[in-house]
Amino acid sequence: MAPSAIDQYISGLEEPLASVAVTLRDHIAAALPDASGDIWQGHPVWKINARPVVGFEAEPEYVIVTFWRGQDIPDSTGSLVPSGTGRIATYRVANPAFVHGPALRTWLQQAAQLEG
Repeated sequence: MAPSAIDQYISGLEEPLASVAVTLRDHIAAALPDASGDIWQGHPVWKINARPVVGFEAEPEYVIVTFWRGQDIPDSTGSLVPSGTGRIATYRVANPAFVHGPALRTWLQQAAQLEG
């Protein structure tokens, strides 16, 4: 089986960002089984009903995780930061140990509900 476009994106990253991206990809795929993931505007993005829900972008020091309706997601951790226009919120991850597994799963489920 040929690697997906997202896998190809991840293969171009250096550690520890590659491990962060793999961990994020796996959490997103598990939490959003009905979402389609692909490269959109140069970065991995998962969509539901053709609308972007979540994606990530590697920067030199960390990976930025973007929720398109993140400002509508309750966040008791204070990790989601409003960003740009619309309802976007982001958080940054530099180490795979800090992906926030339980919080990320909750945010992903809430993001899916907002689109569903």
